[in-house]
Amino acid sequence: MEFGPIISAMRRNKVGAILIAVQMAITLAIMCNALFIIEQRVALSKRPTGADEANVLIIRNQWVGNPPDASARLQGDLAALRALPGVQDAFASNSYPMSGGGSTEGLNLHEDQKDATALAALYFGDDHAIAAFGLKLVAGRNFNSGDVVDKAGYTDLTAPTGIIVTRVLADTLFPGGNAVGQSIYGAAAKGQTPIIGIVERLQVPWVSAGGWGSKFNDSSMIEPFNFVSVFPYYYIVHTQPGQMNSVLQAAPKKLFDISRARVIQKTQTMTAARADAYKDDRGLVVILSVVCATLLAVTAFGIVGLTSYWVAQRRRQIGIRRALGATRNAIIQYFQTENLLIAGAGAAIGVALAVSLNLWMVNTFAMQRLNTSYALIGAIVVLVLGQAAVLWPALKAASIPPALATRAA
Repeated sequence: MEFGPIISAMRRNKVGAILIAVQMAITLAIMCNALFIIEQRVALSKRPTGADEANVLIIRNQWVGNPPDASARLQGDLAALRALPGVQDAFASNSYPMSGGGSTEGLNLHEDQKDATALAALYFGDDHAIAAFGLKLVAGRNFNSGDVVDKAGYTDLTAPTGIIVTRVLADTLFPGGNAVGQSIYGAAAKGQTPIIGIVERLQVPWVSAGGWGSKFNDSSMIEPFNFVSVFPYYYIVHTQPGQMNSVLQAAPKKLFDISRARVIQKTQTMTAARADAYKDDRGLVVILSVVCATLLAVTAFGIVGLTSYWVAQRRRQIGIRRALGATRNAIIQYFQTENLLIAGAGAAIGVALAVSLNLWMVNTFAMQRLNTSYALIGAIVVLVLGQAAVLWPALKAASIPPALATRAA
């Protein structure tokens, strides 16, 4: 196939060729970044929390008024929940992963340190917390009953006797891998606090936490406190496999049987909590998927329309070529080659636009840099789309009889 006649023909129809190339470039730039965002959102929504999510139930409890026996009520509730059929364990906490609300604390290695070495999400729990969440203890020990004391709200700055941290947080504080037994200084409570245990993973309450890098997602710690507060707190209930539905019905009823001077604002499985936490991400994935599909369809129809117009304009030339002996395959290859040159130019421009658009989003929205494989795959998709879209007009051109084409001229 000689490229001279093809390039000459494109010069005579340069507006159409430019339109197709620009359309392909814009489609490629938007599609690459949209697919990259979709992949990132899907990956984020599948991050493990470290908990046994399929078997963990959350009950949000708040007492009416400010009962003086709140600590005894808390222990009575926990004893009743642990005794329910189908329950493995339970504890009370100020927050849970994917809840969207909680507290953080800066952790220092030295008492006079100005800038925190790490920022950690703060969970309160007792010696049942690890089992109730279904966490995996990988180093050190769990709390014992002597470690746990009451904490009267967030203004109570009692220093914990020890803390359990996630592996990520331990490695951030002590990269040498010897965090157990080391002490840290919290920004709120004064004095040293030893690290007594490390769990494999415990996600922070916020699914869109930013500003501290991706490691913050798993930078959590548990302090040995019974959270006795007028504010709502959460009963974390770990059910036995297959018993979630029965416990979901029985647990709130049991708590109301103990005392009706309470408000149970929410009863939710962690599976449902995940669905709620990432619903915006799922919505964005759907929107971007529709945008990508629409762009591809518009681009394909644009190629079909313009190429069909070119075929109609070149009926005489096609007829002459057929009369001179050009085969149907030669006509098809001509239009396929012509479109490949246009699509190749559009793909090259589109890759540059995709990278430029991503760099702008990185600087503006603190997004990750685009993986170059997305641009390359996108370029291949655009090229294949162009070849597929031009096939029907090319077949139509190849079907023009030579005599009919010359008479029509």
